[in-house]
Amino acid sequence: MDKKLLGKWVGSYVMEPTWYLVVFFTLMLCFSGHASSKDLRAWQNSQIQISGNVVDGQGIPMAFINVLEEGTQNGVTTDMDGNYSITVSSPEAVLVYSSIGFTTQSIPVGNQRTINVIMQESVSNLDEVVVIGYGTSSKRDVSGAVATISNEDFNSGAITNPLQQISGKAPGVIINQQGSEPGSTPSIRIRGIGSLIGGNDPLVVVDGVQGNMGLLDQIPPNEIKSIDILKDASATAVYGSRGAPGVIIVTTKNNKNGQSTFEYTSTVAIDVLSNKLDVLDAQQWWEQAQLYGVPASANHGSSTDWYDVLTKSGFTQNHTISFGAGTDTFNYRASVSAILQEGVVINSQNDKYIARLSANQKALNDHLNLTMNINTGVIETSNSIQSIGSVGFTSNLVTNSYFKRPTDPVFDTDGSYYTDPNVFEYLNPYAVAQTTVDERENNNLFVSLDADLDVYKGITLGWFGSWRKTNNTVGFYLPVASTDANAVNQNGFANINNSNEDEKLTNVSLSYKNTFGNHKIDALALYEWQQQMYQGNFAQARGFFNDETTYNALQGGDLSDVRSGDISSYKNDRSLISFLGRINYTLLDKYLITMSYRRDGSSVFGDENKWGNFPAVSLAWRIDEEGFMKDGFFDQLKLRGGYGITGNQQGLFPQQSLSLVSPSGVTYFGGAEISNFQISQNSNGDLKWERKKQANVGLDFSLIDYRLTGSIDAFTATTDDLLFNYTVPQPPFPYNTIAANVGSIRNRGLEVALSYDFIRNDDMQLTLGGNLSLLDNKVLNLSGAIEGVELNTNYIPWGTNSFLIEGEAIGTYSILQHSGINEVGAETVQDINGDGVIDQGTRSPDRVLEGSALPTYNFAINPTFRYKNFDFSMLWRGSGGNKIYNGLKQNLSRMESLGNSNVLESAVDLGLYTSQYGSDLWLEDGDFVRLENVTASYTINTDKLDYIKSLRISLTANNLLLFTDYSGVDPELNFNGANGFGGDFGIYPRTSSAALGLQVKFK
Repeated sequence: MDKKLLGKWVGSYVMEPTWYLVVFFTLMLCFSGHASSKDLRAWQNSQIQISGNVVDGQGIPMAFINVLEEGTQNGVTTDMDGNYSITVSSPEAVLVYSSIGFTTQSIPVGNQRTINVIMQESVSNLDEVVVIGYGTSSKRDVSGAVATISNEDFNSGAITNPLQQISGKAPGVIINQQGSEPGSTPSIRIRGIGSLIGGNDPLVVVDGVQGNMGLLDQIPPNEIKSIDILKDASATAVYGSRGAPGVIIVTTKNNKNGQSTFEYTSTVAIDVLSNKLDVLDAQQWWEQAQLYGVPASANHGSSTDWYDVLTKSGFTQNHTISFGAGTDTFNYRASVSAILQEGVVINSQNDKYIARLSANQKALNDHLNLTMNINTGVIETSNSIQSIGSVGFTSNLVTNSYFKRPTDPVFDTDGSYYTDPNVFEYLNPYAVAQTTVDERENNNLFVSLDADLDVYKGITLGWFGSWRKTNNTVGFYLPVASTDANAVNQNGFANINNSNEDEKLTNVSLSYKNTFGNHKIDALALYEWQQQMYQGNFAQARGFFNDETTYNALQGGDLSDVRSGDISSYKNDRSLISFLGRINYTLLDKYLITMSYRRDGSSVFGDENKWGNFPAVSLAWRIDEEGFMKDGFFDQLKLRGGYGITGNQQGLFPQQSLSLVSPSGVTYFGGAEISNFQISQNSNGDLKWERKKQANVGLDFSLIDYRLTGSIDAFTATTDDLLFNYTVPQPPFPYNTIAANVGSIRNRGLEVALSYDFIRNDDMQLTLGGNLSLLDNKVLNLSGAIEGVELNTNYIPWGTNSFLIEGEAIGTYSILQHSGINEVGAETVQDINGDGVIDQGTRSPDRVLEGSALPTYNFAINPTFRYKNFDFSMLWRGSGGNKIYNGLKQNLSRMESLGNSNVLESAVDLGLYTSQYGSDLWLEDGDFVRLENVTASYTINTDKLDYIKSLRISLTANNLLLFTDYSGVDPELNFNGANGFGGDFGIYPRTSSAALGLQVKFK
């Protein structure tokens, strides 16, 4: 080697200070007694390699979880499958697992070489995403009254409708199930009854697709990720004319990028009858019949429990298979569900089959995001007859069974169904159940496409389109063998009813999100167009010579006996155009304001009133962010307030503002038939939006290291320009009713939700949660003038002895007061005004006000317990402050009917032979407390299984206990506010159930 080059190399490198340090420390290691080669090998061997897998509470692998050796900078993150590997310094090391939104876990290494971790969501997760309508927000940024229920908090068991999953989970959201008929949908009311005919059902939005309550029946409960409920006007006003009764926003599950999933979820349940009325058996009936002089010819010698003949145990199944996969730019999730119900009443069932596909694609270098959803289903139902019976009493089949004499046989001596020719319109309910065909088939489809383009630095251009189609076919056949009088008189009759709905929606939006120092802005401008088309037809025939084809061959009937109304068809549509602007502004991350303005134009109103304007504003103050609260008592404290106006047009039909005519028989003139027509609807060019004005004040808080969390909301909502079918005089009006905007209703309420963690650590958690809702409803006004004609409508019948009365709650009972039973067994009532006459008119001075059919309070208590892989939860729910008119008990308590029917056991002690009154003798308190749900579940360790990622089994019992003074079958009746609500004239039986659940997630 050249000496000059060697010298240059030595001068450039050996003489560098760095090399001096290298040489120094090398010499130290070589010659120091503390740095021998033996000690160096021992130091290397003390390092330990730890590996494992991190999943969430549902067993889904979690990517990008931080794994850090405590007290060092040594750390890694999990990969897309949740796997990690890290080398730590010694067995004394502690690994810390952390991620935003999840509780940080610290685990000592010890002798472990594999550490698998289940991450639990943080109870202080204020960044949880809340869907607020046409967008999302973090929970901490919400300024309106919004309730969010995630799938981890859903009720378990034999769930057939999504509303059953959230029953009792949100204050101010009242969900009640009237009976347990297969396919029946629970009713829901958000913050009371604010309309009469305008509609009280909330708007349902599923992944952006808008629809009515039927939309909930078209999605599989197992595929729902979360449900957000918009309660106050500041939140619902973004939906303008459709938001007055509240909004339910459903978000379905999707697949995460880079993951492959395959899951099977199943629930199998047995349903049993929970309660029934005690009527007389054959011996008891005959003993009482003889006391009241019933002839022996009425005793046919049998001993029949008609209720038992018509009922059995039910069976419910819910199965869902779902799978998905994806990359960083594309993912999809698909599922197939079957929900099968066999009712407790014979020949009643509901089978539902649903398939769905959700896919997400990123394009244009991740600037364009496309989301597609396709959901299709078929629902097949065999109904138990809900309206049948004699002229004296018409009800469902099970209720009719209470009235049958227990000495009547089911079959006659010749094998035919028994009838008694001596009883007017005698009905054999078993014959009806076995021979009548009442079938429904629903075919539904809805699809949507959402496209969001990131234009430039926070500016996003969006387009959304959806199409929803629903086809219903109802076929009914009532044969002579049913013993029903109508069928016997007409020699059987059948009908087919077809109805189709076609709904299209599209919107275009421009949004802007950005942060400037202490300022954060989220703005939205949107245009939306909706069109709904309804079409249907009906055909009916009678006089069938056999029962083979039922309703499938109407031409088999007597075509010479066609009557008015036997054939009809219709087609109409409605359109809605909307413009929306909304801005969310946050200052210093503690002062928030949301303002929105929506303008809607609807085709159903008069020419001068087609457009409505719906503004809203809400404010929030994060008090915990203030300096004086930094070391205060509260972990989180936020004060909210809002006001808004929403509209309602649900109850109106297309062309309801116009004068319409309909057929009215025929006239014979000049030897020919001439069809007559009559006016069937008055015109009202002033028909306009029903407007609901609502103010809300709320407080959200957390304290004791987020162990105690809660919220308090107070609201008042007044509906003006109340839509109602008012009675008008003839003349000047050609028809006796008119749809008009007259009157107002007010709802005021208080809502409280609390949750407290008594125990909270990695292995165990004990939480007690609950909510309470108080409601005050009042009809403020029902009087006014239409086209100069004064209306005196401040006192309107609204059910059996219940009314709409100015100054009182909807469904207030104005009723005669029971005073006793006289010596001949007749009921007596109070002569309130002392004129010697009992006036039974609707405005009788002998009537007194005795409460309302509308509950004034509702509550739920939800204790939960977790110990390692074991979970346990309960749901207690109740309501009260309302009255129920027990019309079924009234009709089963008069001993004068013994010759033709049965009576309750309680009627014997009551001793009422006859009554001509509907008095408060039959008015009862509707208060109840129900143990609605008890669930125990266990997650099995599947680390040693090759194909199973997680396995969870559960046992659920529904409707276990009921505490009430109500003497009927069940106090949970129809509380929807419509005409006749709050009266009990018999329902499909309520059941209790035991369900076994299984959830398997495969690798």
